[in-house]
Amino acid sequence: MTDVSRYSTVRHFAQANPAGPGQDSVPALLRRLADSIEGLGDVEVADIVLHQEITGDEDGDWWSGTVYFYDPSE
Repeated sequence: MTDVSRYSTVRHFAQANPAGPGQDSVPALLRRLADSIEGLGDVEVADIVLHQEITGDEDGDWWSGTVYFYDPSE
């Protein structure tokens, strides 16, 4: 069975920790993503994908996340 969304458009945004010390902090990235999601207001999150860029530098790997969401007001 295929689920059909009641929304016509999936929106998304991507976010990363700032480059430098702390760029490898997953908890900091999750807090940053949560704050951004709350700032969107009443949306329905469809998916969150975390990405790890292996940098090989002294500040560690660089984490980012993409949030896919529906806006019920559309």
